[in-house]
Amino acid sequence: MVRTHPLSGFTVGVTAGCRRDELATSLERFGARVVLAPALRIVPLPDDTGLRAGTRACLETPPHILIANTGIGMRGWFEAAQAWGVAQPLRAALSGSHIVARGPKARSALRAFGLHEGWSPESETCDEIVEHLRRRGLAGQRVAVQLHGDPQPESTAALTAAGATVVEVPVYRWGPPTDPAPLHRLVDLITGRLVDAVAFTSAPAVTALLDAAGPRTGPLLDALRSDVLAAGVGAVTAAPLRGHGVPVATPTHAGLGTLVRALVEELPRRALTLKAGGHLLTLRGHAAVVDGELRPLAPGPMAVLRALAGAPGRVLSRSALLRTLPRGADEHAVEMAVARLRAGLGTPGVVQTVIKRGYRLRVE
Repeated sequence: MVRTHPLSGFTVGVTAGCRRDELATSLERFGARVVLAPALRIVPLPDDTGLRAGTRACLETPPHILIANTGIGMRGWFEAAQAWGVAQPLRAALSGSHIVARGPKARSALRAFGLHEGWSPESETCDEIVEHLRRRGLAGQRVAVQLHGDPQPESTAALTAAGATVVEVPVYRWGPPTDPAPLHRLVDLITGRLVDAVAFTSAPAVTALLDAAGPRTGPLLDALRSDVLAAGVGAVTAAPLRGHGVPVATPTHAGLGTLVRALVEELPRRALTLKAGGHLLTLRGHAAVVDGELRPLAPGPMAVLRALAGAPGRVLSRSALLRTLPRGADEHAVEMAVARLRAGLGTPGVVQTVIKRGYRLRVE
């Protein structure tokens, strides 16, 4: 008997570049099949002129406020300061600041450098940060902003309009993946409903996936609005998808562990369960669970099972089932898929043949 874990039978696409192996391992530990498709990679800036200028500005006139946006950005800044021999002066300059950490990764990086945040936004959004600082008072305040990938003109303009002087600290930028083939393959899998969920750890990764889809953006969004679960690490990550009307599962508190837990909770809820032929049958992605036993199935038999389960008790003709199979298949392929489905389920009487009419699921 194949042991059933919470995510057994489900396939999850992972778009993360950083920490993708950690996320994949966690998902696999719960039984998921993982498709790795990094949407982005972090690229060091071609020169460190901007980072040096931002660091020098903070050393010469310590900021009243520091906005730490990302863990990797703060670590990169501290490592550069260490290499330049100004790590201790930089820590001293920032220690008197009101520090805003946008999320748990930024908090962790700050604490590793001996600094502690004064406040963190519950939503992890830049808008909430700006609103918090407005209420606190920005007139005459000097605000250092560690950028996360790209300039943030809207936030900078809002801070400046409230009376602040903004010092931007660029550490890295987002770049396309070294090999784009896995990302394009993930687009194929999503539009073909061959993955059950896609996990996102950053908003730029969402944008990169939509860009990779190109003319297939419409079908990809249709799949994410219906059959394929989109899961985001937090509200900021989910925002671009929600802007397209895609529902996104997000954990209460952002983090890789809580993202995995959200998938563990949500995917089994979406599984269809019914009684057929005297057996309890649950459909999970690329597998069926029959009386608690996991039965992996090939795409063809699984497609037939989904069609039959979607019309429980009704007879579906061979031509109707043919439309669920890959293009180029004929009615003989339907018979083969049904035979393989019966063998895969390992239980007689679940799928019935109705002579001269087609097939049905014997539901109770």
